[in-house]
Order: sequence, then C-alpha cells, then structure tokens
Amino acid sequence: MAKSKALKGRIRSVQNTRKITRTMELVATSKLKRSQDRVVSARPYALALHEVIAGLVTPELSQQFPLLRRPALPAGGGPARAAVILLTSNRGLCGAFNSNLIKEARRRIERLEGEGYTVDLHCIGRKGAGFFRYLGRAIATERQDVGDRPTQEHAGSIIEPLMAEFEAGHLGRVELIYARFESALSAPPTTLAVLPVEPPARGGRLPDYLLKPDAAGILDKLLPLYVRNSLYRGLVETVAGEHGARRTAMKNATDNAGELIENLQRTYNRQRQAQITQEIAEIVGGAAALQG
Repeated sequence: MAKSKALKGRIRSVQNTRKITRTMELVATSKLKRSQDRVVSARPYALALHEVIAGLVTPELSQQFPLLRRPALPAGGGPARAAVILLTSNRGLCGAFNSNLIKEARRRIERLEGEGYTVDLHCIGRKGAGFFRYLGRAIATERQDVGDRPTQEHAGSIIEPLMAEFEAGHLGRVELIYARFESALSAPPTTLAVLPVEPPARGGRLPDYLLKPDAAGILDKLLPLYVRNSLYRGLVETVAGEHGARRTAMKNATDNAGELIENLQRTYNRQRQAQITQEIAEIVGGAAALQG
C-alpha cells in the first residue's frame, strides 16, 4: 500500500512539472514570434547599409578611415589587444544554446591568443559571465540589462567604447560571438569580425551614384552606423535563437513528462491490480477455512 502511495505522489509531481514546462513552452512560442519579427525587420536595413558601403569604399578610402584599417602587431614583440563580445542569455532551460556559444567563444579566444593577441572578454548575458567567472578569467565588461528586447541604444553603449579604442589604435580587432538565427530549430553559434570593418566585395555593375557630400563624408557617418547595426543584429538574432531553443527544450521536456506519467500509471495500475487480486484471494481463503 505504501508503494502505491509513493507512485501516486510521483505521478502528481510529474504532472505538475508537465504543467510548468507546457506553460514555459507557450510563453517561449509567444516571445519567439515577436523576436522573429524584429530579426526580419532588421535584415533589410542591414542589407541596404551593406550595399551602399560596397558602392562607396575604394582602396584609397580604406586607408583614410580608422574603422577600415588593419592595425599591425606591435614591432616590439608585445601582444596587441583584441576584444571578444560574447552574447548569451540571462536564463537557462534552453538546452545547449548557451554552452554552444561559450564553446565558440573559448575556441576564438584560444585562436586569438595563439596569434599573439591579449584578449579582453566582454560578456553580455548572465550565463556567459558566470561560466568565465567560474574559470577565473577576467571579464572586461559584464552586462545583464539587455533582456529580451534589445535596442540600438543597447548596441551603441556596448560597441562605441570599443570603436573609440580601435580608432585610437589600442585594439587590434573586435569579434562578436552570437547565435545566427536561421529558424526556430536552428541558431548556430557564429563569429563575426566587427572591427576592422570588412569592406563588402564589389559585385557586378555598381549604381552610378550622385554623391553629396563626397564618398568620404558619407562613409564618415555610415561606418559607425554599420558597426552599431552589426551588433544590434547580433543581439536580436541571439534573443530569437534563445526563445527558439527554449521552446524546443520545453516541448521535449513536456513530451518526456507525458511518457513518464504513462509508464508510472501503468506501473501503478499493475500494482493496484495485484493488491486487489491478493485481497480477493485472502477473502476466498478465509471463507473456505470457515466452511471447513
């Protein structure tokens, strides 16, 4: 009897867990839709910036703008500095989403250090910061205030100090580790070289622009905007990837809880049936003994 009570208690516990995971799945689905809309809205603007810069950049202008130049390693043999911006979530329960981003960050840090860079790590999101603090690695910047609705202001506050350091020659490169949103089921960790800006390749016949002011004046405004927008896209795509991963994880947890409840219910029914059979047998045996 005690074993049957324990089974009933476990069934109730798993049922309550399934209600929670089902609710979290529905919430993640709702947030995923809004995040997808932000990703879709950001892409045409980024593409337009990309095309305009491709039409303006020339080899001469590449040497004129610090954001396009490639700083060389110091001649004295000392390492140059590089910055790695790692985007992760503030919350868990999203499968391997954060661990995959962290693995990519560790791989890039090791590679940059192998190339002679001293790497400054900037963690946006609690999970990434918590992991590297556990390893004892110094974190140059830690932000947990971006949340589910990143804005251009968030992106600017993160990247503008790094742009200033890059332009001053204190940083050799800046890389962004983010989740590239492909679908609700796929958001692979991706490394994007933010600085120096890679001049987009000129493809095919370019439009014949009438420029006012000249190309240099336009690039002076567009290049910082392009860098900020690159980080903004990384933020919105990572948020969408997080919600997609959480929805998948919670759906799997809900399905597994349902299967576990079925197995426990069958076990409980078998035990209950065996108990009833035993009680009937005892009654029949007792009646037979009285008649004898």
